[in-house]
Amino acid sequence: MLIIIIPVMLLVVWFAWRYRKGANAAYEPDWDHSTKLELIIWGAPLLIIIVLGLITWVSTHKLDPYRPLDRIDANRPLAASVKPLEVQVVALDWKWLFIYPEQGIASVNHLVTPIDVPVRFKITSSTVMNTFYIPTLAGMIYAMPGMETELNAVLNKTGDYRGLSANFSGDGFSHMKFAYKGVTQADFDTWVKEMKTGTEVLDRADYMVLEKPTAKEPVRHYAQVEPALFNRILNRCVAEGTMCMNQQMHEDHKRNEMAAAIRQLPKDGKSMLAEALEMCVAPFNTVKK
Repeated sequence: MLIIIIPVMLLVVWFAWRYRKGANAAYEPDWDHSTKLELIIWGAPLLIIIVLGLITWVSTHKLDPYRPLDRIDANRPLAASVKPLEVQVVALDWKWLFIYPEQGIASVNHLVTPIDVPVRFKITSSTVMNTFYIPTLAGMIYAMPGMETELNAVLNKTGDYRGLSANFSGDGFSHMKFAYKGVTQADFDTWVKEMKTGTEVLDRADYMVLEKPTAKEPVRHYAQVEPALFNRILNRCVAEGTMCMNQQMHEDHKRNEMAAAIRQLPKDGKSMLAEALEMCVAPFNTVKK
């Protein structure tokens, strides 16, 4: 700012002195433009905008929640060999479910992660849109049904923090909060071992009960989690006999490809294909009759 302000303030004084009455300054009534003055006047603001634009561009992309972390903090780079801890997050009505797929455990309204370890959150919702928000850790990330969002983050200090939903989702929204605890790696390993000693199992049937709307849900833990439960929640096929969205989309894609291939066939080829399909279907029709 001072790069612009100081020259302007000095020029105000200089112009007032230079063109004062009786200064014998040159009188140029037809003067209206100077390329040199235009370059000087607009050059500095243009350079400032360019510099600020570059800083904004780089910083904004570094804050991309999908971008894997490359440093633990401002001074410590992250080794390429370090594997992030994956935590699958499900926004329920009106509570939070956290699944640790590699550890095979889960918790409700209680999140624990080790410090100085990158964490990759995979986030979805069971019914309506919510916002996963831990003010100490990172910004707000939407949780949407049938979609998966991602957040890469790291915590550097141990302590007890809080998380919440920042998107109104009904009657129990104001109580949709959870406890977040940052611990050392050793304490995290101990916590995982203690969790595994429990007897609670989170399978599809238990999830269907948990999914029902409840407010002020107490903290609970699960020693085991049914494999691929998060993928079933994401693809909305937890209930028995329900086709998963990704399978449905895959089959729709194959049908569209087949239809496109048939449209490209010559007329004779279409007739032959129709006859072949009719022969394949005929035995079934005969049996039905």
